[in-house]
Amino acid sequence: MRLETFQMITRVIAFDAQAKTLSAAADVPAESPVFEGHFPGFPLLPGVLMIEAMAQTSGWLILGMNGITAMPFLVGANNAKMRDFVPPSTPLEVHATLIGDGSGYAVTKAHITRDGKKIAEAEIRFAVKAFPDPKFAQMIREWGGRLQFPFDQLETA
Repeated sequence: MRLETFQMITRVIAFDAQAKTLSAAADVPAESPVFEGHFPGFPLLPGVLMIEAMAQTSGWLILGMNGITAMPFLVGANNAKMRDFVPPSTPLEVHATLIGDGSGYAVTKAHITRDGKKIAEAEIRFAVKAFPDPKFAQMIREWGGRLQFPFDQLETA
């Protein structure tokens, strides 16, 4: 996880197109400028970054379901709940399930676990739009390669 560049996911753990689920690892770094202000002497991962981790995991799920033909853009989060603190050097797992898809929108339910215990959850909404530039689509594929996304399991639209 690189907080300064909003790279919240470390790697994709599992993608199941039939179950419409994706799980990812998100290893909170030991040090980051984010912790300097959140909070001095008591560093914690900000809740908004937990929502971003759930959004990115959900985004990779949607990309997998559409064969990386269209990009999900975050448009909202409902019922977000943060249930515990997350200090530096914490390994997390982020899970997403697609619960709605159509008319250019998609909705997921996502949650974060630490040692199997749920520590955050939210319903995440996306507008799904064509890539505005082929270079953007290529950048997403390269990013997926770094995340070990299982391209051989892509759904084809």
